[in-house]
Amino acid sequence: MRILVTGATGQVGRHLVAQLHEAGHDVRALTRNPAAAEFPAGVQVVAGDLTDTSTLGPAFERVDGVHLITFGGDGSQDLTNGSEIIGLAERNGVQRATVLGGWSATSVESALMSSTISWSSLQPVEFMGNALEWAEEIRAKRTVSMLATYPSAMVHEADIASVAASALTEDGRGSRTYPLTGPQALTPQERTRILAEATGQDITYVQLTEDGERARLRGYGYDDDYVEFGIQLATNPPDASVVVLPTVEDVTGRPARTFAQWAQEHAEQFRTTA
Repeated sequence: MRILVTGATGQVGRHLVAQLHEAGHDVRALTRNPAAAEFPAGVQVVAGDLTDTSTLGPAFERVDGVHLITFGGDGSQDLTNGSEIIGLAERNGVQRATVLGGWSATSVESALMSSTISWSSLQPVEFMGNALEWAEEIRAKRTVSMLATYPSAMVHEADIASVAASALTEDGRGSRTYPLTGPQALTPQERTRILAEATGQDITYVQLTEDGERARLRGYGYDDDYVEFGIQLATNPPDASVVVLPTVEDVTGRPARTFAQWAQEHAEQFRTTA
């Protein structure tokens, strides 16, 4: 199959490109900056910007399936041109699509689910890669400071990609939503301990007040609306965050990767160099 992967340089996209390529599929990777992209030899890299449908024509030519994300641009805003993107896919004969969903549906999901394309919606509870936000503080202070204490059954990005690959290449998986979790629901304190073990260094979890959490989130450059959203999430987490689901193993035939595995793979990004 020839499959187009949008968001190809992202946390899920790069895994999906590699997995599809390794399985022998003809992979086309969409990126806004092909010169800066690094993919396995044999992967076709094409330029395009999801926020501008006029740039996407060559990317969609003669593809059987497409993996879609729902945001674009420098600010990662929700796409508003979903109907144009899905219309382009239909005109080019795309048969299957996966879409990586977020907190709420966007124009992409709305257009896809009313199209003639067989679709699969991927709904991860949380990326394990969100822990990379802690890396700078860990390297500088060997601490993880935050307000949230609730457990989350976060999922490895490679497992999200594996479910997407199955949905795109195997029969009988169309028009479905896949809620995705890892094999454990872990608190930030438990993840901190696992990162300490993976890096071989002491890392301390620090419980913040709400004001302290606001300062931390503003330090990442988030606006006030997002900061208050973060406070609400930390103090009133969704019930689904703690529920471990078997979806990854059911779809792929193998157990979901653990946070300990993720931590070992990314340990160098958390190690203090001094």
